[in-house]
Amino acid sequence: MGAAEYIDRKNDLTAGLEADNYILSELPEVMTTIYEEQINLVIWQRSLNPSILQYCHQLVDSYPNFNMRSVIKPKSAPQSLSSVLPDQKGRDVFIQDLTLLVEMYSCLFDLDEVGVRLQVLDRAMCPRFHTDKLGCRLVSTYVGEGTEWLHNRDIDRSKLGAGNQGLSDDKSGLYSNAASIQQACMGDVILLKGDGWYDNEGLGAVHRSPTVKHHQQRLVVTMDFA
Repeated sequence: MGAAEYIDRKNDLTAGLEADNYILSELPEVMTTIYEEQINLVIWQRSLNPSILQYCHQLVDSYPNFNMRSVIKPKSAPQSLSSVLPDQKGRDVFIQDLTLLVEMYSCLFDLDEVGVRLQVLDRAMCPRFHTDKLGCRLVSTYVGEGTEWLHNRDIDRSKLGAGNQGLSDDKSGLYSNAASIQQACMGDVILLKGDGWYDNEGLGAVHRSPTVKHHQQRLVVTMDFA
């Protein structure tokens, strides 16, 4: 890549940078901006291959209680995933995609192993807005509604956790109105910087699981430091 092309790509990334806490881009290189001090949420916006979508919907329909938790080494990710994922049409393409995310996540944070969870959900696992206590989590939704999140500028962090005084998120004063709630799309890859990130206590990305409608399900992958 020449210097001019590098500058153009860098400008493409920073064009989505708000004077707030997040950055969105269709370029996978956007993931590296999680190291920017003011950034606590990064979204790589992407569309899923039809073969991946087909496999994931089959997985949800055929295995509604599927729940995989594993510590995976990037070099052996294809073999590790092949041993636990049902053998249905499109599995190889899905494994390639999961392997890509494992490799990107491990490279980004210099990890020898990645904690991976792939789960079919019929309810919101984390229905309240919150921050994670860990360093940085990757989340991507393969089937269903994506993760909901809030801009820093729209949050009264004193209303998180016990600060809500028993009131629901929409009544506690955590955010001003429903229009403040942002949502990732299916297929998007999200990095959520947590309170456990160096010098980030109390500044983690505020997010929650979306409501799962009756008779609907989600397929979500999360990745953490192993």
